[in-house]
Amino acid sequence: MDPAFAALQVDVERARARLPMPLAPLADVVWNLAWSWLPGGASLFRDVDADLWERCGHNARGVLEGVGDYRLAELADDPVFIQRANELAATMSDYMARPADPEADRVRERYRGDLVAYFSAEFGVHESLPVYAGGLGILAGDHLKSASDLGLPLVGVGLRYRQGYFHQALDSTGWQTEYYRDTEFGLLPTGLVLKPDGTPQTVTVPFRGRRVVLQIWAVQVGRVPLILLDSNRDDNDPVDRWITGHLYGGDRDTRLAQEMVLGIGGVRALRLLGYRPAVFHMNEGHAAFLSLELIREALDRGEPWDQALSGTRSQVVFTTHTPVPAGHDVFHPDQLSAFMSDYFGEFREGARELPRARLLGLGRKYAEDAHEGFNMTHLAIHTARSTNGVSALHGQVSREMFHWLWPDCPKEEAPIGHVTNGVHAETWIAPILAELLDRYLGREWRLRQADPAVWKGVDRIPDQELWDVHCRLKQRMIYYARGRARQHRAATGEKPGFIAAADQTLDPAALTIGFARRVATYKRLSLLLHDLDRALALINLPGRPVQVVLAGKAHPGDSEAKRLLQQVFAIRYDPRVLRRAVYLVDYNVEVARQMVQGVDVWLNLPRRPLEASGTSGMKAALNGVLNCSILDGWWAEAYNGENGWAVGKPTEYQDTARQDADDAESLYATLENDIVPAFFTRDGDDVPSRWIAMMKEDLKSIGPVFNTHRMVGEYARNIYAS
Repeated sequence: MDPAFAALQVDVERARARLPMPLAPLADVVWNLAWSWLPGGASLFRDVDADLWERCGHNARGVLEGVGDYRLAELADDPVFIQRANELAATMSDYMARPADPEADRVRERYRGDLVAYFSAEFGVHESLPVYAGGLGILAGDHLKSASDLGLPLVGVGLRYRQGYFHQALDSTGWQTEYYRDTEFGLLPTGLVLKPDGTPQTVTVPFRGRRVVLQIWAVQVGRVPLILLDSNRDDNDPVDRWITGHLYGGDRDTRLAQEMVLGIGGVRALRLLGYRPAVFHMNEGHAAFLSLELIREALDRGEPWDQALSGTRSQVVFTTHTPVPAGHDVFHPDQLSAFMSDYFGEFREGARELPRARLLGLGRKYAEDAHEGFNMTHLAIHTARSTNGVSALHGQVSREMFHWLWPDCPKEEAPIGHVTNGVHAETWIAPILAELLDRYLGREWRLRQADPAVWKGVDRIPDQELWDVHCRLKQRMIYYARGRARQHRAATGEKPGFIAAADQTLDPAALTIGFARRVATYKRLSLLLHDLDRALALINLPGRPVQVVLAGKAHPGDSEAKRLLQQVFAIRYDPRVLRRAVYLVDYNVEVARQMVQGVDVWLNLPRRPLEASGTSGMKAALNGVLNCSILDGWWAEAYNGENGWAVGKPTEYQDTARQDADDAESLYATLENDIVPAFFTRDGDDVPSRWIAMMKEDLKSIGPVFNTHRMVGEYARNIYAS
């Protein structure tokens, strides 16, 4: 048995002993997060106790362990619930025994059974396990899920954050503040990996003249193990216990310490548990210290420097996720010397300590420049056999950014490719829409979702049925948004009339636009308000109402983004806005799920070419929601003229003010002349036939391409097994 899965068996048996016998099969289910995407999983645990389900953050284990004995006895006497529980347990059992995809077999054969180790600073597997911040983490979680679905031999490596990413609060002025809460890991399906004597398995990483002890937690993500490192131990210095306290929190010292734990500690944890990775995949530069650890291991085996570096490169692949400079961590040489002096001392070539300049040069553009900062992206590229961006356009931008690494090669031929991101379809497609697809595409779409032929069955769906499903999801989202708005208004002490107005916010008949992004200036939430009078007139068209649902967090240190958010919030009392716009505070996976499944149009307005991919638009598209987006990231590949709308020109500007003005004009014109008329043009049954034709084209063109089954298969074929 996999060592991470074996670590959870004591907890599984403990859960089984507590449950009434008819419910005992659920013990295995709740300790495997595959329940969250298998059909019927979420609804089953919600029906155990709906209030508890919400209070514990949709945590299946928390529901079963938190519900009272009487309720368990009731359920054990309910033949319908028992049948549902047995069906879910059987589905899980069949899933775990599913044959591997040919691409996964190719990787297994290439490396004789050894696996891929996928390192990421965050993993968004499910909202109940809050070790993610945003798109990077959700992508990592979806990567693990599709690896599991396809049977790819893979293990995930990350950090177990005591408090995770920040929660967002907006005060009465609209200014964002941040707060943190401890995560109750004792109620989550995570287990400490223990020695035979019952004490935790640990590894150590040297910091500032002391060694930090890291314990290892295991999570079961379908057929893929995820191991998470944790420094919150009594035998660590009080400061070191907080290394894994916050995700992307703290200062530059904290960031450096976390990246040492992830890269160095992650490799050591894999070795301790007996994993034998043939490929180490760095999901962004945060994990790049793993390359140094692989070099150190090779030197310890007696290999000379050149051979150690070459051998490391043969094992490592790297995915870069952003062209924005702030997304690439750079550390001052003095900071590295202070933190990593002891670690650097472990690098020896024969009897001599390796010159540190040789190690530091791996993270520099100019290896000999002692004053240059140490760039984690440079380290990753220098030590990887393969580097890729996350869309075709991002691959091109990355070649332009890093072509200097190959001075004799034209920049357009620099060896940086791309694997366009995708999303995990079964996670993000609404269950009632998935059931509709089951009926008209056949259940095989779940296994063959990367096959365009499967999605042709969308044409067989009657327009009325597809529209009815969409309208039900929209109504649900509106109820959700109203409740969340009322709760926030009451919590911030708004006037009673404004609180009560939340119950009339949003109209199910209105064209509903969703915009949910990290509030960064280049993502241009401000473009919506570029011409405020025109925007307000647009959402109040007589007989053709338009409304907007917004969400997103600003980085704690980004004051400019916080001021932008405050500017948007300032118009909330305007009577022209009161029923036509709502901001959903504390954006998280559940907010995202409601929005991508329930709005009519998904809006994305990055300043081209700074959006590397943009997976939220893919999630919306897989629910038949039409995208209106700048031709950046994934949309530059996906847009075909019939599956949504493009905003702006596919060019780069030197003058960003001119770019913003042009793109705002294009946005308003597209909404006024194309989107609004298409939505409100109805047939005799009040069905927007043209709109539904675009929804079907959206599903047929985007469904088979922008999913993680295709993405992971491409990694397996072109990168892992190459």
